[in-house]
Amino acid sequence: MRVRGVIDGEAVRSREARTQERAEEYACSTSQIEADKLKNWIETDACIDACGLDRSALGISSDSLLESRFVSKLCSQQCYHGCPNVVDLYFNLAAGEGAYLPKLCVAHGAKARREMAEIKSSGYVAPAPELPEYAKGVNFIYAPAPSIAPF
Repeated sequence: MRVRGVIDGEAVRSREARTQERAEEYACSTSQIEADKLKNWIETDACIDACGLDRSALGISSDSLLESRFVSKLCSQQCYHGCPNVVDLYFNLAAGEGAYLPKLCVAHGAKARREMAEIKSSGYVAPAPELPEYAKGVNFIYAPAPSIAPF
């Protein structure tokens, strides 16, 4: 799920819709992810800066949890302990992706890439189809694709 904005303390998803004139419009809908602890709170500029956010951005996305610079700012002492509403919102956003924000912050050092990869592959993958009867017992081998001869 991609969360694209915050309106009245609630995260919102948006999608682009094309009109007959081909102009882009944004249609928003409220998601289930919101800050639990503080409602109708506007963060200070100090928190926005400490957490690596941008007031002029259209919204937020769980993709930001894959960016090392953003996670560094979000997990910094100034943000994590000084901006509870931002941390609460991203805690819920990470949980929606199957990740635990405190674990992500602890792992941000040497294991950060692995933890971020776990977020990226959240486990919601369809199972592989069953092999048909005629293919069972057949050993498939890997062969590299042939290269095209130069002219």
